[in-house]
Amino acid sequence: TDEIMQQEIRPLVAVDIIEQLHRQFAILSGGRGKDGAPIITFPEFAGFSDIPDEDFLNVVTYLTSIPSLEAASIGFIIIIDRRRDKWSAVKASLTRIAGAFPGNLQLVFVLRPSRFIQRTIADIGIKLYRDDFKMKVPIIMLNSVSDLHGYIDKSQLTRELGGTLEYGHSQWIHHRTAIENFAMTVKTTAQMLQTFGTDLAETELPNDVQCTEELLSAHTDHHSKLKDELKLAVKQGATLLTCIREPVTRSANSKLSPDELENVATVERLLAQLDETEKAFDQFWTKHHLKLEQCLQLRHFEHDFREVKLALDNLMEAQAGFADVGDSVTRVEHLLKEQKQLEEKGQEPLEKAQSLALHGEQLIQNNHYAVDSIRPKCVELRRICDDFTNETKKKYDILGKSLELHKQLDKASQWCEAGIYLLASQAVDKCQSQEGAETALVEIEKFLVTAKEHQLSNPKEFYNQFDMILTPEIKANAQRILQKLEDVQEMFDKRQVSLKKLAAKQTRPVQPVAPHPESSPKRASPKITRPAGNENLHSMSSVSLVGPAVKNECKISITANIQTRVNQKNHIINELIETERVYVEELQSIIEGYASEMDNPSLVHLIPSALQNKKEILFGNLPEIYEFHNRHMLHYCLLSFLPLRIFLKEIENCIENPELLARCFLKRKEDLQIYEKYCQNKPRSEALWRQCGDSIFFQECQRKLDHKLSLDAYLLKPVQRITKYQLLLKEMLKCSKNSEGTAELEEALATMLDIIKSVNDSMHQIAITGYEGDVSELGKLLMQGSFNVWTDHKKGHNKVKDLARFKPMQRHLFLYTKMLLFCKKREENTDGHEKTASYSFKNSLKMSTVGITENVKGDNKKFEIWYNGREEVYIIQASSVELKNTWISEIRKVLTGQLEACR
Repeated sequence: TDEIMQQEIRPLVAVDIIEQLHRQFAILSGGRGKDGAPIITFPEFAGFSDIPDEDFLNVVTYLTSIPSLEAASIGFIIIIDRRRDKWSAVKASLTRIAGAFPGNLQLVFVLRPSRFIQRTIADIGIKLYRDDFKMKVPIIMLNSVSDLHGYIDKSQLTRELGGTLEYGHSQWIHHRTAIENFAMTVKTTAQMLQTFGTDLAETELPNDVQCTEELLSAHTDHHSKLKDELKLAVKQGATLLTCIREPVTRSANSKLSPDELENVATVERLLAQLDETEKAFDQFWTKHHLKLEQCLQLRHFEHDFREVKLALDNLMEAQAGFADVGDSVTRVEHLLKEQKQLEEKGQEPLEKAQSLALHGEQLIQNNHYAVDSIRPKCVELRRICDDFTNETKKKYDILGKSLELHKQLDKASQWCEAGIYLLASQAVDKCQSQEGAETALVEIEKFLVTAKEHQLSNPKEFYNQFDMILTPEIKANAQRILQKLEDVQEMFDKRQVSLKKLAAKQTRPVQPVAPHPESSPKRASPKITRPAGNENLHSMSSVSLVGPAVKNECKISITANIQTRVNQKNHIINELIETERVYVEELQSIIEGYASEMDNPSLVHLIPSALQNKKEILFGNLPEIYEFHNRHMLHYCLLSFLPLRIFLKEIENCIENPELLARCFLKRKEDLQIYEKYCQNKPRSEALWRQCGDSIFFQECQRKLDHKLSLDAYLLKPVQRITKYQLLLKEMLKCSKNSEGTAELEEALATMLDIIKSVNDSMHQIAITGYEGDVSELGKLLMQGSFNVWTDHKKGHNKVKDLARFKPMQRHLFLYTKMLLFCKKREENTDGHEKTASYSFKNSLKMSTVGITENVKGDNKKFEIWYNGREEVYIIQASSVELKNTWISEIRKVLTGQLEACR
């Protein structure tokens, strides 16, 4: 169909009629009349009457197509040379030319037969048969070429007609075929460039370094080959131009005929077109090549980022493992050494990270297209480097304080030991004398002078200073040493009191007693206890409720045997109530017999690993649908939310008032949108079921419920139910025509059909890939469907793409209130099951900036959407006129709504 639509009427070229041209029964010598009219000569040709009509028409049509439109519009001058022929030949020639000449005629010159008898017959014949020729232009009969010179200058006539115009038929054919071959070369080259350009435009950028390098190499090689083709085409055109100009080059007195000048102009125009095409292609290639190079840079950057990030993560993990602050000077010094080694080990990945971040910033400064992807990675690298540096500094600070703390604790402990040793070394018998007591006091005082250098500071200040590193173990050790300091200080105070008494006054001899400083009262070190964590264990019990036997939904069978409309409505209402009850019971059985059982501890071991924590995927919002129907839907049908028992008593009122049924759906049309959410999740649910449907868990649940069908059949019930509603409403509407409530029933049916359409559209919408925005911000999805699309861009770099507008693109369009999306439909097989469609985003147009042309000449299924004052035009072909009109109507509503909003 596309080929038939796009085929063109191909004009004749010399190579198609080369044999007929070589017969030379008609020539275009290049001469012109006084007003510039092209001259076509029919030289003497013995078998002119034997030439087939098709050959004659092809040659004449071809010759009249060669002059410019300006020259052809003046009209052609025909010279028929029949000097050696008979009147019959003249008559046959005039008749054939009059009946088949395709161009605009100005004059016809006939060189009549030179023999007397034939000339006389010709004079008589032309008078008798002039009207038979049906020519609207004068036919001038000439006796000789001299007479012809009175009408046409000799310089415009060939030597055969007594003129001076140089004409070689073989050379003329050679030039024509060469020009046409060159034109075909230019067209073919342009199409090759266009095809390549289209491939480049539709190429999706790879996601790894190797594929990107291969793509860049392949495109570069293809580009080089095309450039070689362009050079050959330019060289061919230049050579052809030289050949046409050869007479002028060879002789300064020579001049080119008007036709030859037109040939020169044609070749020059083709060369200019080729040059313009090459420039547009080079401009497009430059941008594409830059994007490919930037893509390669990005893939290298991402690859390096992953490697550096992994090294940094390992480094940070190793640093996080250094949580110990040490419990002794030796241990802290060892930790400091390990921290130093880690810092040295981290220098290389840190330098790589800084270098990579700098490289990323250079890419951003060079206007890389993926700035939004590169900048966060640069920020992440610098953040990790700063975190490591800051954490290292913090570790050094902590370990430094820990080292200072343990050194102070060690000094205090050593001072205590030295003080105890001093007290123990003072012999009691020597201290009984005044001199001995004074000596002991001096020793004690000298020792106590060193207390400020070795003792810990005030305990409160001590805890404040080292609070950040005081682990329970270190704190207990510090408290022990502080207590030891107090005890030793107390021992010194008591000894000083005793010695001062002895030094002041000697009394009776004292019985020597050895001192026992270790017997000083000790305070029990406080023990730090940690409360044990409590865990709450929850045991979930699941009630296995087996629903009633599954009831098959009845098909609506309203036949001609039903005698009255009341019986018909009664049948429909009864079917609605019965099927609704069964439907709600089935939903309840699924939720209680399957979904709830997935939380039953006794069945957890039967659930396959692929199904763990995926209950929401398998069942979607089925509990929400069940809750809606259980609370609202049926109750509203039951006489505007009357209790179920009242509905059963007053069912006949509902039958006599079908508007209550319609109101049910109209009032709940917003709530029924929950089915759209369920259908959107259905592909994920089906994929999960295909993976886990054969598990023992589902078999056990089915056995308990006594279901004849497996779970997947019941998961289709909501999809079938939403269709059932619109069928029941259709039937109710059939038997309620021209009665009260018909309008409401029609509105309710339209509502259900709109919901079904919305569900269908949303199923397509969720398959859109590659769109960087949020489709929920585009407004309501109004229409979607597949079309043939042609583009027409006026920008310079897109001129290449304009060369092949006849090749349509297959695009799937999504019409929103704010945007029109162009996507490419792709179908993929999933695990041997039916094909699933996805829509790769290609382009978008804001509806606030577009215009529409409803009819396109030549095809009533096409319409145009243009953008920015027709700078971009999209020609869209629907599969039918009805579909086209539907889309135009929706687009017109959007544009009209925008206009009204502006007003």
